[in-house]
Amino acid sequence: MCRRGRGVGEYGATKSWPKEELYGLTSQVRRAASSVPANIAEGYGREVRGSYQQFLRIAQGSLKELETQLLIAERTGIAPNGTAASLLASTESVGKLLRLLIRKLSAD
Repeated sequence: MCRRGRGVGEYGATKSWPKEELYGLTSQVRRAASSVPANIAEGYGREVRGSYQQFLRIAQGSLKELETQLLIAERTGIAPNGTAASLLASTESVGKLLRLLIRKLSAD
């Protein structure tokens, strides 16, 4: 997940958002999007299963935060039509992968 650069889509998508949102919703979306892979990498780097699982859960929280912000952007008209939907589909996919990984680590 980290190597594929999931957060890059959000950065590109937010470039067209209104400039007055740069320090508001745009910044929040970018921070949440970059937080997901950062937490996955940090947990993996700890080399302790329990820590890794905890950081994966933190990544899930950041992902839910991102989804909420994208929904707000869509509903307020900040995100162009279809942009939020595409990004939300990606977050759903990443969320499924995170849940599967957490379950796998818990089962072993």
